[in-house]
Amino acid sequence: MTDITTIGEILIDLTQTGVNGAGIPQFDANPGGAPANVAVAASRLGARAAFWGKAGEDGFGAYLRRVLEDSGVNCAGLLTGRQATTMAIVSVDGRGERDFRFVRGADQELAPQEVDEAAVLDSKILHFGSVSLTPGLARDATIFAARTAHENGRVVSYDPNYRPALWASEADAVEWMRVPLPLVDIIKLAEEELPLLTGVSDPEAGSALLAEQGVKLVLVTLGGEGVFCRWQGQTWRQSGIAVKVADTNGAGDTFLGAVLSRLCRRGPENPLENLTRAELEDILAFANRAAAITCSRSGAIPAMPTLAEVEA
Repeated sequence: MTDITTIGEILIDLTQTGVNGAGIPQFDANPGGAPANVAVAASRLGARAAFWGKAGEDGFGAYLRRVLEDSGVNCAGLLTGRQATTMAIVSVDGRGERDFRFVRGADQELAPQEVDEAAVLDSKILHFGSVSLTPGLARDATIFAARTAHENGRVVSYDPNYRPALWASEADAVEWMRVPLPLVDIIKLAEEELPLLTGVSDPEAGSALLAEQGVKLVLVTLGGEGVFCRWQGQTWRQSGIAVKVADTNGAGDTFLGAVLSRLCRRGPENPLENLTRAELEDILAFANRAAAITCSRSGAIPAMPTLAEVEA
């Protein structure tokens, strides 16, 4: 049985690495896409991971497949689209914070009939993000996969990673980002995304509203301050790891991949079954270490650590 199947966008992050002598920005073509990132992070940390999505029939698409396979991710669901591979242009400021602009392509083409139900049901966890909820066939495919997993007792994980440039308006984004919540067991969202989904900024109040909608495990990432957690009516803050930041790109995906990988190591077919607070605190500490390592390096997937690195 696969531990984690992720579905959604895979793309090239054109990530700014600096400027040349003439002041012209320089970029590296890094592999990325949040669901692909989560699959790689989980696989490098010991989980059996698979990815479902579309890339273009071009050099970038072939490169992305190779990167996932080299990281141990099952790519049977990485299909070829008619359009070119999607690109995200990631500019980085002096503090390491990112600004995204997208050139959308093949990732939007995944259709519901191309999602293998057997692959979804052969996974302990089905994970997706909100980029694939933007207009296009991939929206229907993503919701279909999440509903299939939920209705068959699989754990569903969701990262509502808000990218304003991909939506016609904030209102449109909020509407669609909220649609899958009744299907979700685990949610990981950044502090600034919490009011979009709940209408409130306070993690205590916002996580309670998400729990009322059926979300079992709520994780609100707080940057260098760590993470706020709600589990079985209890809430707490787990401290982060101090690190010199090179690039925050991929840190949240590393964190979530680490959490999911650790949950799957527990043994039960349902990774949340009988999970104690003490176990979860250990899992979050592990995930914070993994994310800190990613922040200390440049790029998303290239920066993600192995299990040996995190355990050291």
